[in-house]
Amino acid sequence: MFRKDLPHIILNIAPEEQDYTSRQGRGPATNTPQRNRKDHGEFVKQRLEELWREVEKKEEEGKSVALPVSDGVYLEFKGAEGYDLVTKSLENIRSGIRLSNVRTYKENGKEITKATIYVPKEKYPSFLSKVDKYLNEDTKYDKPKNAKLIDSIEDIRVAIINSFWNDSKKLIPKKGQHKWCEVWLRSDNNDIEVEKEFFNLCSKLGIEFRSDEVLKFPERKVVIVKADKEVLANIITSSPYIAEFRLAKETARFFVELDNKDQTDWVKHLLKRLNVASEATTAVCILDTGVNNGHELLQPIISDENCYTINDDWGTHDQAGHGTLMSGAVCYGDLQKCLDTNDEINISHTVESVKLIPGDGNHNEPHLYGALTQRGVYFAEIDSPERQRTVCMAITSEVCEEGKPTSWSAAIDALTSGVEDETRRLFVTAAGNIENDDCKNYPDSNITCSIKNPGQSWNTITVGAFTEKDVITLKSSYSALAKKGELSPYSRTSMVWGRNTWPVKPDIVFEGGNVAKDSTGFHCSLDDLSILSTAHEPTKRQFDVLYATSAATAQATWYTAQIQLRYPNLWPETIRALLVHSAEWTDSIVKQFYNSSISRKKNYQDLLRICGYGVPSLDKALYSASNSLTLISENGIQPFDKKDGRTITKDMHIHELPWPKDVLIGLPSDTMVKLKITLSYFIEPGPGEVGWKNKYRYPSHSLRFDLKSPNETKQEFIKRLNIAAREDGEDIETSAQTERWKLGPKSGRNLGSIHNDVWEGTAAEVSNCNLIGIYPVSGWWKERSHLDCWDKQTRYSLIVSLETPKTEIDLYTPVEIALKTSIEIKPTRQLKKN
Repeated sequence: MFRKDLPHIILNIAPEEQDYTSRQGRGPATNTPQRNRKDHGEFVKQRLEELWREVEKKEEEGKSVALPVSDGVYLEFKGAEGYDLVTKSLENIRSGIRLSNVRTYKENGKEITKATIYVPKEKYPSFLSKVDKYLNEDTKYDKPKNAKLIDSIEDIRVAIINSFWNDSKKLIPKKGQHKWCEVWLRSDNNDIEVEKEFFNLCSKLGIEFRSDEVLKFPERKVVIVKADKEVLANIITSSPYIAEFRLAKETARFFVELDNKDQTDWVKHLLKRLNVASEATTAVCILDTGVNNGHELLQPIISDENCYTINDDWGTHDQAGHGTLMSGAVCYGDLQKCLDTNDEINISHTVESVKLIPGDGNHNEPHLYGALTQRGVYFAEIDSPERQRTVCMAITSEVCEEGKPTSWSAAIDALTSGVEDETRRLFVTAAGNIENDDCKNYPDSNITCSIKNPGQSWNTITVGAFTEKDVITLKSSYSALAKKGELSPYSRTSMVWGRNTWPVKPDIVFEGGNVAKDSTGFHCSLDDLSILSTAHEPTKRQFDVLYATSAATAQATWYTAQIQLRYPNLWPETIRALLVHSAEWTDSIVKQFYNSSISRKKNYQDLLRICGYGVPSLDKALYSASNSLTLISENGIQPFDKKDGRTITKDMHIHELPWPKDVLIGLPSDTMVKLKITLSYFIEPGPGEVGWKNKYRYPSHSLRFDLKSPNETKQEFIKRLNIAAREDGEDIETSAQTERWKLGPKSGRNLGSIHNDVWEGTAAEVSNCNLIGIYPVSGWWKERSHLDCWDKQTRYSLIVSLETPKTEIDLYTPVEIALKTSIEIKPTRQLKKN
């Protein structure tokens, strides 16, 4: 008998663990220009001597005006056009010579790299010594010593504000125009003395700062000060800890003023059918403008005790309305559907509200929103630590960061990864909205409008929008801009980030409503094209509408709550994986953006950056079916180790999955089976821009998966992935039918910290594909070994599904029976399930 409500199968079988050596080489060779040794060496030496005389002169000038002066100098090194700058060799941690930041930009179509370093005064001779060795000494290979470093240097200068500014140069505050700015401080091992010393310096210089808003990252602390150009210059002169400056970001304001009829009888009718769990163990924590939980539909679900604010002066109530609209959608999912039915409505999760922005109609002053976000989540956790929780945030910054991490997005990555307290968290954020006026060029506007900060966070579920709303009941000249099933005109994408740099965002899309247009080109929002929710002034009306990525984010969070209720013991990484694993592109979106002039895989790569992995299915996220089997495995792994003073990769896992081989082999030869794999894990952030050109610097680590191809033996598969398993000198073909993957490893699948792909083949082929390898690739845990994180463990969730379109085929029962009769083996590495 066909069933579609079967529980997913959670595996307790430990993967096979092997020592792992990456099949990848050491990476591309350093590309440095050919230099005349004598001429170039003398030039670099002369520049250093000139700069040092300049530094000494400025130091005397600073003393004459009683300006505190640090015991060192910041220098900016520039690489040649189209060549590498060997930044690693610029830093010498033991000598106190520290790399502050690395920046790349294009000039004449070629990339140029600049690096800013801090040099203590007493270590200045060591730099000259490197140049002298370049000029006068050879290596055993008869090449100049320090050649890679010195040859890569095109010019050197004393660092200025531009050397530290990591936003658009247009945003540097002019003299006399003080603005809140982020100051990124270099800090080893979260040394508390660094921030104390910096705040003392600010007090001496009369600089306004906020000591209660501090973010901590590996090798970095972020504080916020009010400064103009002159103040920033004084900070550079006076502090030895400066890494970067950025403008503190403002938040977008949400105001929904569309009219909707007061339908109190609908509320009463729904309340009669409403059943709310008295002791909910699953919660959604909404970070927004507060909530007016006196609304009759919210009062049974959101108690006063679950309403918080980060500023007592603001209160917990909602003046703007956006938080209350979000609450209605998070509580009920599809409120319209709840109203239209006569069925009982069961609410088993609770909702917590944290007022993160005042929403009083005034311009929201810039803050260090990463610190405030963390503080808001902690409020809810301290009061109810036992709850499984999803954090929901549809607040975004007006500044688009084009994929690069910010203090806000990195704070969310730190919060989700549990770097401070070993508690992993599930976080859902909005991709940000395109305004009505900017929708005129739809869908081109979706391509050119970038995801808003903090939606570029690696660990969060970033939600974009599609729409099925294309019917306008109002008699008017309006028509729907998007067709049913297409991308919502409101939804932002990551197309401008480039194909192979930053994570795929958004991760998924949900209903975000549509935009109306008339014959004159006027665009607006209409009730018919939006989502119904709860109004924040119930004395005036019960209902209002929510749209764009806010609506989509609220619905995504309602989905995660349902998954957590169904599987309360699964990790946050697994809940995220199930949501993404269930998603598929709509035919309308594929048709809308498919470009026949480029390859199929490039089209799919673009679709990933437009709508992520597609529209999730709640049924697939919650249930297996007879012909659609989903297996879940949660495990811990140690990616790296240290041997002979060198950090190396450590473990690889081989999952030999319980497979319905007999059923698959017995099917007709033309029966096609879809094998889908999702790998989900959380990275710890290293957000300082000390070499973002090196993609291994932001994530602590990365993991990859691969599948045994039908014609490989187990040993051949292991050797293909793992050099450590090969005989000396043994060469192995590393391509394994990558064309059979929908995406493949080079088409965006390996970006970010969640990886999803589909392999399709005949039933006979899939019957031999029950081995999956999980292995590490580099990250700052390995690259920055002096931070002593090289032996840290991480955890991951692996989701694998088999699906055939034929409902009479039972893939589920044979696996269920096999697991019941086998000996249960617990994973060898048990990590905390938070």
